[in-house]
Amino acid sequence: MYVTSMNKINNLAIFCGSSKGNNPIFSEVAIEVGSYIANNNMSLIYGGGNIGLMGLVASTAYEKGAKVIGVLPQRLNLPQVCNKVVESERIITVDMHERKKEMYKRSDAFIAMPGGIGTYEEFFETYTWLQLNIHTKPIGLLNIDNFYTPLYTFLEHACQKGFMKKDILDTLSISDNIESLVYMMKNKDLNFSKKV
Repeated sequence: MYVTSMNKINNLAIFCGSSKGNNPIFSEVAIEVGSYIANNNMSLIYGGGNIGLMGLVASTAYEKGAKVIGVLPQRLNLPQVCNKVVESERIITVDMHERKKEMYKRSDAFIAMPGGIGTYEEFFETYTWLQLNIHTKPIGLLNIDNFYTPLYTFLEHACQKGFMKKDILDTLSISDNIESLVYMMKNKDLNFSKKV
């Protein structure tokens, strides 16, 4: 029997660091992610620029022919952030709030790769919107080098302490491999609100 996935993903938002981290595997997987996006005829939606892991994902996807849309707040549209072309389209927003709204509007799904405070903030806001039923778009953590294992453990802890519903945690996909992560996200049941 032929089974289609529940969640169609054509435009994939990636949240990740404007730094590369201190383990070469982060950069290696960022290149894999960019290649995966291009090889699967997806468009990349990301925070703009060509530095850090963000730049590696974007430049790889762009060089391999994917449509790449960078969304930058005006204050970050700087030569040191955008010193080479890695985007098919660059959208400049007035501030970070507008940036997130624009990325959300254009994306079918969201993946957080390793990054810092900005990455976590983008991930958690999008995750909160899912909990509030503002959207039903899949969200995943690309758990490179167990980067997100402590966070996932903490979310389990929040469930155990009664501050988070297990149904919400179950909407989150987590894997250390981009192909398996996207597969999980495509097949994730996000109708938790009907069960609550």
